[in-house]
Amino acid sequence: MPIEPLALNHSWPLFEQGLRFDLGLASIADMGAVAGWDDDRLAEHGIGRWSCDLDHDELAWSRGVREIFDWQPDRPTVRDDVLGLYREDSRAAMERLRAYAIRHRRGFTLDVALRVGATRENRWMRLMAAPVCRGARTIALQGLKIDITADYR
Repeated sequence: MPIEPLALNHSWPLFEQGLRFDLGLASIADMGAVAGWDDDRLAEHGIGRWSCDLDHDELAWSRGVREIFDWQPDRPTVRDDVLGLYREDSRAAMERLRAYAIRHRRGFTLDVALRVGATRENRWMRLMAAPVCRGARTIALQGLKIDITADYR
C-alpha cells in the first residue's frame, strides 16, 4: 500500500498535541489512562515512547518501541541504523514531515511501513511526533510509536 502524503497532510500545530495524540490512540479502549501508563503497560499494547535529541541526533526508546522494531535491548539506537528499517516510501514521507516539524515547530502523525528482524518482516507503525522547543528553536522531537500492523492486514 503506497504512502504518498504531501508535506502538510499529516502536520498539526503544537496547540493540538493533546487532541492529535488522542486520535492516534483511538484503538485503545481507555485513551485517557494511557498518559499515566508506565512503559511496560504501554508495551503490552504495542505502544512505545521515544525521543530524539536534535543536537546529537540521539534516540531514546522505551521497551515498546524496541519491540516494534525487533531491536535488542543492549543494541544502541543509532538513527542511521534505524532508518534502514523503513520502507523507502515511508522513510521519504517521514523525513519530509520531520524536517517540516523541526523547521516550523509542528507535530505530525504518519503511518509507516517497516521491514524488521532477521526475516525483514513487514510491519506497520503509527509515528506520532511533537517538537520540544526552547524559545524559537526546536531542540528535540518526542512522541509515541504504535504497532498498527493488524490494521493493514
